[in-house]
Amino acid sequence: MSNERKYEVWVDDNFHYADEEERYKSGEYDTYEEAEAKCKEIVGWSLEEVHYNYYEYQRWGDDPFIACNGRPSPPKCFSAWNYAKEQCEAHGWQETEKE
Repeated sequence: MSNERKYEVWVDDNFHYADEEERYKSGEYDTYEEAEAKCKEIVGWSLEEVHYNYYEYQRWGDDPFIACNGRPSPPKCFSAWNYAKEQCEAHGWQETEKE
């Protein structure tokens, strides 16, 4: 078993903002790229659940993040909200509150 630290993906719940009791660990990954891919997958599931509405994602979606845990920090940090917004814009999905 390796003692090497892994990139961990943790998931917060936008509905329970800042409530660490609602946080869960999704997994551990050897590379930042693998962890980022998992985060993107989680955001994709959340966008499907809220019918690709960015406003609803911000209220109800899962908000994954990567903990480096002693690993070198990547040149960029993954932002679930930014990725969700990019996906909504790229696909012409709804970005505002439902009327």
